Amino acid sequence: MNFSISLYHRLCPVRGAGTARGCHTISRQCNSKLGGENMKSDKISEAVVRRLPVYLRFLNDLQKREISTVSSQELGQKLDLNPAQIRKDLAYFGDFGRKGIGYDVSYLIEKIRHILKLDQQINVALVGAGNLGHALSNYNAYLKDTMKITAVFDSYAPKIGQKINSLTVQPMEELGQTIRDQGIRIGIITVPDSEAQNVADILVESGIEAILNFAPVILKTPATIRIHAADFTTDLQSLAYYLHDGKEGITDEQQ
Repeated sequence: MNFSISLYHRLCPVRGAGTARGCHTISRQCNSKLGGENMKSDKISEAVVRRLPVYLRFLNDLQKREISTVSSQELGQKLDLNPAQIRKDLAYFGDFGRKGIGYDVSYLIEKIRHILKLDQQINVALVGAGNLGHALSNYNAYLKDTMKITAVFDSYAPKIGQKINSLTVQPMEELGQTIRDQGIRIGIITVPDSEAQNVADILVESGIEAILNFAPVILKTPATIRIHAADFTTDLQSLAYYLHDGKEGITDEQQ
């Protein structure tokens, strides 16, 4: 599970944040909060931010293979992106490459991690200790990253006290205090859609600034709260549009 995009936006909320895939912009005022004094544009689209974790994942793979430099052309070929777009994306945040040489892999990893705030410890709260909540918590436990789920909550009494790796499922009554004690600013919702809005309200009241929502419902929150939706159902349904109807290539005689 990758929360990098929510991370980037958590100090820079924008109106309309409830739209999961809309293209929003971030002002220079927000960029200054990120320590981005080298950012060259006063507006950075969400599409750019969404591509940064993709670059980071590929760069991490290069580093594991002890590859020290990479060109935008090579990045483009491997990621199926326009090299010019990659250069433009990175140029929003500074001059990271050298003409004729490309990008230093370790240096670019460091810079992208800083841009996405992955160079600091980020604690995440998860609400909903069902099958999906268990899966996310189990997967997260093995990640070697600074962003981790550090608290899990549920309102169903039989689940309270259950262990998920090193975490113990806590009652919702402890959510506010735990968020304050751990400095948690990002929440994950994995509850049924009928409960999601109430959970979102509680998270916001407790000081959460960004939410990753797995419930198939549009949440209503203040404009200062960043919402990203992960809706498996709609993604699968949209994929169905591209399926062949089974009639292509069939002759009149076969019909």
